[in-house]
Amino acid sequence: MVFLSKITAYINRFTDAVGRIISWLCLLLVALVITVVLSRYLLGIGSIATQESVTYVHAVIFMLGLAFTLQQGGHVRVDIFYRNYSPRRKAMVNLVGAAVFLIPFCLLILIGSWDYVMASWSIRESSSETGGIAAVYLLKTLMILMPITLGLQGIAEILNSIVVLKQGDTEISTSNSEQRL
Repeated sequence: MVFLSKITAYINRFTDAVGRIISWLCLLLVALVITVVLSRYLLGIGSIATQESVTYVHAVIFMLGLAFTLQQGGHVRVDIFYRNYSPRRKAMVNLVGAAVFLIPFCLLILIGSWDYVMASWSIRESSSETGGIAAVYLLKTLMILMPITLGLQGIAEILNSIVVLKQGDTEISTSNSEQRL
């Protein structure tokens, strides 16, 4: 049990660190959008690279923020029943959900996007727009990083659920949101 808890703690620390770094990108995204709007409508100038950077930053926030959102309990679930469940029953639901749905989904995305991303890297794919960002392959790499980070957090959810199920009705909290309650 201690070994499983340590692995879960390492994964949770990694996810938390990535999530906290990613959260700061929201400020950058706001600044970029304001820059695009002001430069276009007040100054009458536009920049394809700046407009594309909005897409890049948004993609990083969304794709790499999924694992952090899972850790924080921010994904949608049917809470009508779940909130009244015992810790053991919640652990069982989380275990089945992660093992049957989340991990296979992550593997499907990872395997399905691998060749697509590698093809982009092989030609160092760049923007089709003149003056665009010459790093589309980096953007597409998120299609590999997302299932890896989300899958890792899914493994942490599975391990935490196993610990809860083996220890009885004592709920082991791994997410920061649950620890604050």
